[in-house]
Amino acid sequence: MKMKELPLSERPYEKLEMYGETSLSNSELLAIIIKSGTKEESSVEIAQRILNMNLSEDSNSLRFLQEISIEELKKIKGIGKVKAIQLKAICELSKRMSRPIHLMNVPIRFPSDVSHLLMDELRYEKKELVKVIILNNKNMVLKIVDAAIGGGNFAVIEPKQVLTDAIKMEAPKILLVHNHPSGDPTPSSTDILVTERIKEAAEVMGIELLDHIVMGDGKFVSILAKKKGMEKT
Repeated sequence: MKMKELPLSERPYEKLEMYGETSLSNSELLAIIIKSGTKEESSVEIAQRILNMNLSEDSNSLRFLQEISIEELKKIKGIGKVKAIQLKAICELSKRMSRPIHLMNVPIRFPSDVSHLLMDELRYEKKELVKVIILNNKNMVLKIVDAAIGGGNFAVIEPKQVLTDAIKMEAPKILLVHNHPSGDPTPSSTDILVTERIKEAAEVMGIELLDHIVMGDGKFVSILAKKKGMEKT
């Protein structure tokens, strides 16, 4: 059935206006972004075919959309380059909206505070990202720096990359954070060696490395637990 043949109350645009966005299904919400269908299928039916690409155990999860490439989306009839780009843009907006509004001046007392800041951003990344959280004497966040981007394995990170901004800011403390694309946050031997190397280099510069947090899919591990200002959760 074509969209114009549906009752007004069942058309995604009108349904959202009448009943609110929470009343719409995932396919109806996607249909609004897709806007138009083809001669054979409505935008809702095309949206449902996109949702059928979800191979995860949670059939209602939309996280898979962040992993699908523009090229994969374009293989679906009715999804051209512009619509594929629009869908990817919406995914990125949703990821950014999930970040805490006030990142600066946030106190870091526990590893879970670090998880709250960065888990949503890092848990679905397919490459390893290394971030440095720069802190003041009261463990308040001054700045979050992207230090390196790796491949499928631990990003090769040099102490200079980690410490440069902290040195410029004359900051007394830092936290090192990186993700494991596998979803398992268990630190590798390389993770532990790199942590010790950066810790020693930081001490030479008068900077304290409070911890190195490894992020997985909804899970995290503190490599340097129970250091000053940090406790194991």
